[in-house]
Amino acid sequence: MHQKWVVALCIGSLALLGACGKIDKAQVDRKLENLNVIDESNLNDVMLAAADPEEAVNYFRRAAGTNPDRVDLQRGLAKSLVRAKRPSEAAAAWKKVISHPEATSDDRVNFADALIRNGDWDGAERELDAIPPTFETFKRYRLEAMVADSNREWKKADSFYETAAGLTTKPSGVLNNWGFSKLSRGDYANAERLFVEAITYEPSLFTAKNNLTLARSAQRNYQLPVVQMTQVERAQLLYTMGLSAVKQGDIAIGKGLLQEAIDTHPQHFEAAVRSLRALESNVTN
Repeated sequence: MHQKWVVALCIGSLALLGACGKIDKAQVDRKLENLNVIDESNLNDVMLAAADPEEAVNYFRRAAGTNPDRVDLQRGLAKSLVRAKRPSEAAAAWKKVISHPEATSDDRVNFADALIRNGDWDGAERELDAIPPTFETFKRYRLEAMVADSNREWKKADSFYETAAGLTTKPSGVLNNWGFSKLSRGDYANAERLFVEAITYEPSLFTAKNNLTLARSAQRNYQLPVVQMTQVERAQLLYTMGLSAVKQGDIAIGKGLLQEAIDTHPQHFEAAVRSLRALESNVTN
């Protein structure tokens, strides 16, 4: 009798342990599933930010193919195609994203951006018009400004550029774009002001320095702007200024600036040398 009681106790204990084993396994499976989601999310972020663009495209294409209903993977593919400079494919990918039930206004802004990169300005304008006016982001207004620029709607462009600049702590890029818009309209003084402001936010932004040189040269001011620059940048800006002077008919000044660019550059400045030779040849002829 005593042995039967011991056997029964052992069997009961084994059954209880088996049940506990099942519970523990279920808990472990859930934890592993959550861990996999976290790991995948981190991997997605890494692929978008740090991976080679083509590798990211392949990764998200495979992942989206395996999980076609997941909008986050479709977004990842679209963003990767933009990074890989494949605008037509990126536009098609973003179009698929915005057709998803979980698509957001931000997705539509990114679709408009992809359309602009693909040269479809009318399509971008339609997408931006479809976004509620209450959705106010830096990127939305930057794109609105670019579209207004393309339509030569200067007042709208200025308003959108100003709004966009106020919605970011790093407005150098949008200020540079706004300045170039002013430059293209012949408003050289305001263009110069905007380029200077862009450089104060980002002293290394060479595009703004070059544009600033163009704005000053257009006013026949052939003095280099007082901004931070390397020796190579100084030579390149002198070259830009020299070409601008020649274009405006100030040939002697242009020749002098080209020669100064050649003398300033720490290495052989082939483009400036060719331009100076061509100019001297034309003058001689």
